Amino acid sequence: MRGRVPSRRRVRGFSLLELLVAFAIMAISLGVLYRATGSSVRTVGDLDLRQQATSIAESTISRVDAVPTAGLNESGAVGDIAWSLQTQPYDSGNSAPQAPKLHELVVSVRWMDRGEPREMILRTLRPERGPRRPGI
Repeated sequence: MRGRVPSRRRVRGFSLLELLVAFAIMAISLGVLYRATGSSVRTVGDLDLRQQATSIAESTISRVDAVPTAGLNESGAVGDIAWSLQTQPYDSGNSAPQAPKLHELVVSVRWMDRGEPREMILRTLRPERGPRRPGI
């Protein structure tokens, strides 16, 4: 008795073409994911510099409560972030004798962000510091 020869069964699996398509889809997906992740990391770095610049500008403004009659003109740097402060008389349109004289305070902060110069400018008004009265 002769044994039966097993019939050729069709082996189920993926064809080469299906594998190539799957790898192509995976490669494109990983590329998009890599780009999104890299972009997020760069954005966090950019936001950190902007936050430092904002902090420097706000602290520069907050330390000036009144401006001397001659005005102010200062500058400096904190790390790679440069700042400058200038004041000029501001015409409020109010000519009443008891109205305080105002000065416009302008703080400019500059830094480099991935080779591009960036600048932030904050403006506010401060009263002019009058002459000191004796006994006060």
